[in-house]
Amino acid sequence: GPPRCPPGMRRFTWEEIAQRTGRGPAADERWLVIDRKVYDISRFHRRHPGGSRVISHYAGQDATDPFIAFHLDKTLVKKYMSPLLIGELAPDQPSFEPSKNKKLVEDFRELRATVEKMGLLKPNRAFFLLHLCHILVLDVAAWLTIWYFGSSTVPFLFSALLLGTVQAQAGWLQHDFGHLSVFSESKWNHWVHKFVIGHLKGAPASWWNHLHFQHHAKPNCFRKDPDVNMHPLFFALGKKLSVELGEQKKKFMPYNHQHKYFFIIGPPALVPLYFQWYIFYFAVQRKQWVDLAWMLTFYIRFFLTYLPLLGVKGILGLHLLVRFIESNWFVWVTQMNHIPMHIDYDKNVDWFSTQLQATCNVHQSLFNDWFSGHLNFQIEHHLFPTMPRHNYWKVAPLVKSLCAKHGVEYQCKPLLTAFADIVYSLKDSGELWLDAYLHK
Repeated sequence: GPPRCPPGMRRFTWEEIAQRTGRGPAADERWLVIDRKVYDISRFHRRHPGGSRVISHYAGQDATDPFIAFHLDKTLVKKYMSPLLIGELAPDQPSFEPSKNKKLVEDFRELRATVEKMGLLKPNRAFFLLHLCHILVLDVAAWLTIWYFGSSTVPFLFSALLLGTVQAQAGWLQHDFGHLSVFSESKWNHWVHKFVIGHLKGAPASWWNHLHFQHHAKPNCFRKDPDVNMHPLFFALGKKLSVELGEQKKKFMPYNHQHKYFFIIGPPALVPLYFQWYIFYFAVQRKQWVDLAWMLTFYIRFFLTYLPLLGVKGILGLHLLVRFIESNWFVWVTQMNHIPMHIDYDKNVDWFSTQLQATCNVHQSLFNDWFSGHLNFQIEHHLFPTMPRHNYWKVAPLVKSLCAKHGVEYQCKPLLTAFADIVYSLKDSGELWLDAYLHK
């Protein structure tokens, strides 16, 4: 039978817990459940090391699976948790919301245990060291190109291409550290993360963590996943939200043309016109001085090494061109896994289904692995965010068979098809919006 609670523990039902989301009648109360235990995070969420929003997205819900997925050192985390414990589920209550697929949740937890037993969460340091070395070699090669061949058009463009590759690949590498997948201790990952994203890319680690952990907790959930925040101001995303927008007669942009203007305000613009400026605002506004110091080392090094070769105008031109190349690379790769998938408000489905309905994969090849930083295995990455990326291919067959068993779609496609699907899905949701806007 269900585990007995120790005497003196308060007992709760799912109905009571579901009301403590921080919204509605109990607006100041946020509770969540981990392994049948009920925790009150109403005040703690502000001090949560992973960020206030990411933990709040699970208020009123069972958070066992994301808790296990995100935290490396469970014993350390339990010290933070014991003062927040207010009770547990009543013995007659199921271990997670009755609306969730019981067998699927149990099967996924079994898969998680298998993954740990197989050692698939253990990183191969040499893999990440080699990856870092190939980035540094390209960085030096870019400088040597202009130093040796001069700053005429061809070497200038070749050098920009090398530096754009450095930025994209350092982007994938900082992602590994940000997800705590390189060292077995959190603090080492965080420290090296600050170096890779700060000194090699000129961006703040705190900004990336703030956005990216939310995305992983609730992918494609409108108002919870910051990656779909361009709905509704710039794009109408997903079938459901686009129809809703049309029915509300809202038109911030001519969404029926969004598959065309995506090519202007999407890939070329995101990094040079938005990220590049917003990261400084973010670091200063949140008083992230350590991150800001790391960022400045990137810009100072770039300035000092290229100024003698290019002068001020040349430096600015090179920097913008590099950000432009990086931006196109980054946007196509990061959007291909999520934009064509299911997008809606958070419906609190189980962890496995939450990740699978929002994510698709791209075929495996040496080039695809390198080009996308192994995000062609986005499904596996989303199910096991702390897994080092050189192990995704090993767990993929197990994930596929779990999908087959439960009739969950596991989408995998060629790289160029994945790019094209971004555009087709924007065209579809734009047309759905227009139809609802005109006729509903």
